[in-house]
Amino acid sequence: MRKFIFVTGGVLSGLGKGVVAASIGLLFKLRGYRVTLQKIDPYVNLDAGTMNPYEHGEVFVTRDGLETDLDIGRYERFLDEELTRANYLTTGQVYWNVIRQERAGAFLGKTVQVIPHITDEIKRLIQLPLDQSGAQIAVVEVGGTVGDIEGLPFLEALRQLKDDLPREDTFFVHLTLLPLLSTSDELKTKPTQHSVKELRAIGIQPDAIVARCGRPLPESVKRKIALFCDVDPENVIEDPDLASIYEVPLVLRQQGFDRRIAERLGIGSEEANVDRWSELVSRLRHPSRHVRIGVVGKYVELKDSYISIGEALVHAGVALDTEVNVDWIPAEAVARDGPALHLDGVDGLLVPGGFGDRGIEGKVEAVRHVREHGIPFLGLCLGLQCAAIEFARDRLGLTGANSSEFAPDTPHPVIDLLEEQAGVKEKGGTMRLGSYPTLLRRGSKSRACYGVDRIDERHRHRYEFNSSYRERFETAGMRIVGTSPDDRLVEIIELADHPWFVGVQFHPEFKSHFLSPHPLFSGFLRACIERGASSSSPSP
Repeated sequence: MRKFIFVTGGVLSGLGKGVVAASIGLLFKLRGYRVTLQKIDPYVNLDAGTMNPYEHGEVFVTRDGLETDLDIGRYERFLDEELTRANYLTTGQVYWNVIRQERAGAFLGKTVQVIPHITDEIKRLIQLPLDQSGAQIAVVEVGGTVGDIEGLPFLEALRQLKDDLPREDTFFVHLTLLPLLSTSDELKTKPTQHSVKELRAIGIQPDAIVARCGRPLPESVKRKIALFCDVDPENVIEDPDLASIYEVPLVLRQQGFDRRIAERLGIGSEEANVDRWSELVSRLRHPSRHVRIGVVGKYVELKDSYISIGEALVHAGVALDTEVNVDWIPAEAVARDGPALHLDGVDGLLVPGGFGDRGIEGKVEAVRHVREHGIPFLGLCLGLQCAAIEFARDRLGLTGANSSEFAPDTPHPVIDLLEEQAGVKEKGGTMRLGSYPTLLRRGSKSRACYGVDRIDERHRHRYEFNSSYRERFETAGMRIVGTSPDDRLVEIIELADHPWFVGVQFHPEFKSHFLSPHPLFSGFLRACIERGASSSSPSP
């Protein structure tokens, strides 16, 4: 069985195609099917690795080392599964593949054209996740909006694929915005009509329209959309603004959306078992306690830059019946004002990854503050490096200790370039990327969280802890509790005389899912809950 559900967007971007696609995939997985999801990004970049987080949000890394759009992370968080590079597709990848074939002589005697050569490659890559994973259903999201010139080859490929396959093997979902006109207080359908008109001009008739709206969708508006867009009224689906994205699958199911898709695809009448998902959403809505976490980072003005971290805190919070209130604190503000002003009242501090020296001293100062005050700390990638720099300066007395990334002439490069990175010139896809193993020391907090001696976590970095300083760190109380199997690379550090102080060189947030929170985030949050409870207890 090979079924395809295509999700396109109209009117404007940022409406939540990724959430809708992930929700559809989840509902069919909960019906008992093997599901995979794929994101098509029409930009010419080969991957998302060199993009500015302010423009494109977080770069998500798959287990096999591809730097992707943040929607791949959303798919994993909903499906509770790991995806691969086959699940992410860009214009750059398509043309790269075709041009390499042309140079190798695959098209000798032929003029290489968008149709059929580019569209044939797109169709091959769209079917690749099914071929590799053995999934029965593929949900494919096309980035951007209908009418974008860069998306035309992909939509043409979908049109061809629709004709290549039996009619019952494809289903097209079109997501649009219904703007509310404040002067007349009415939802306007004309943008949706024009968007569908653009899609139909390409040769694609949507089977369902999902309407983003800020208020309940009146039946009269549903009927109007159905009439002018030539879809069944029951296939006009309301997608309202919700408090959490994890409510979306339940809202779509309440409207029978997955049932309508299943009927059209001819794949049975099994109902999705959403009991556990509903229970977790209920906990999310009605937590029994609250904690406050400070996140000191470089890109905090745009939450999408750290979306996996925010979601990982939500996942751990739901599992522990706790609402996590996050203070997103600019690192430069900490450097300017001092840490006490910004960290007063937090139950824990998280320092995320990043690149470049802007805001580094603010992160180092924030780490010093929580180390000295016994506040739980979790450092991710650059967060570990900032913790090492602070410890070297304060506890080891190494004046000028730094990372050679930020201070090439530092007398004490406690963070230095990975050996295999020496001589690397190209930027895209050349870091230490993807899943690598780590051995955990027994008796450590990290080992207690994971419950196993060996883990696999995803990396994205060029610099590492300088192992020539390991003995001095250990002697002063900073324990090396996680290393690569050959003991060459430091992966996890912990402070012995602190309630919870853990730094990791990898990105555990990439492996946290709504149904299975990451153990390190759960351990960190438990420590924050304990601190919050003790600080709020009345004095004897």
